[in-house]
Amino acid sequence: MSLEALIAILGMAAVTFAIRAGGLLLANRLPTTGFVASWMKHVPGAVLAALVAPAILAGGAAEAIAAAVTALVYLVSRNLFAAMLSGVLAVYLARLALGA
Repeated sequence: MSLEALIAILGMAAVTFAIRAGGLLLANRLPTTGFVASWMKHVPGAVLAALVAPAILAGGAAEAIAAAVTALVYLVSRNLFAAMLSGVLAVYLARLALGA
């Protein structure tokens, strides 16, 4: 292994650690009640939607089927993990069935 590769790996490890440690330190300072706390509870869902929406819109029938299955499973079960798992399985099976 070259010295440059070792320095790059150690640098990436240090940056990753700093980001995670910074998040933990910042989390202790965030409010637990009020508007900001309420807003922060909705951020993970918004990020997930922002990541998934382009794939659904740019995709074809398999992605549309998977989105519908995911929404239906979530509405019935209110279980996010089950909905995500069913969506992944649905897109896989739909792509197999449609030959996409």
